[in-house]
Amino acid sequence: MTYCVAVRVDEGLVFASDSRTNAGADHISTYSKMFTFCRADERAFVVLTAGNLATTQSVIATIKRDIRQEAGPNLMTVESMNEAADYIGQISAAQQQKHGTAVAGSAFDASASFILGGQIAGTSPRVYMIYPEGNFIKATTESPFQQIGEIKYGKPILDRIITRETPLDEAALAALVSMDSTMRSNATVGPPIDVLVYQKDSFDLKRHYILQNDDPYLLEIKAAWDEKIKEAFAELRHITGNEPPSISTDA
Repeated sequence: MTYCVAVRVDEGLVFASDSRTNAGADHISTYSKMFTFCRADERAFVVLTAGNLATTQSVIATIKRDIRQEAGPNLMTVESMNEAADYIGQISAAQQQKHGTAVAGSAFDASASFILGGQIAGTSPRVYMIYPEGNFIKATTESPFQQIGEIKYGKPILDRIITRETPLDEAALAALVSMDSTMRSNATVGPPIDVLVYQKDSFDLKRHYILQNDDPYLLEIKAAWDEKIKEAFAELRHITGNEPPSISTDA
């Protein structure tokens, strides 16, 4: 299983992804699901992947090949983030068709989904979720983050904390707490954790961190979050007012 999240706030973008892959209990390994593509002062892209590993590897390989061979279009030639999302969606759909046809009639699932985030000079930073079918949606003011993979455990903290006005470093912290909540509830999501913080208009992807399970900062976040949740729950006992209504058992 996978968990990836991208957050769009006024100051920039935050990306986080786990690195655990599995094909059953006896085949667990690590594989980065975050990929970066950048041209100084002009464009910066981050791609997060979820789903069938063969499909996602093929999509990333195709993106890299198109850039290397200067094939058109590619991430270094597209004129908008929308065009970039459409380009990746088309590659993904083609690769899924290829892998799915090769094993037709089996239970093999070639589907994959992606998050694309970044900025092209002269435009604002954007975040898109690209569906297995190749179509996509973008993060908006009302929905300033996108998730793929095992999304349900990490969504509540983002819903409560993230707005477009959230400071960039606080958004990064919220993404890490979201990741920790997911790892706590689903053992198939695990470290190393990739985190990338992108400052608007910087076209610089150097704030990329890889956190192992024993990373002191990650351990501190885990401990503090656990403690504060327990403290908040304990405070609920002191709430005054009407008690919850009793349930009548009368016929």
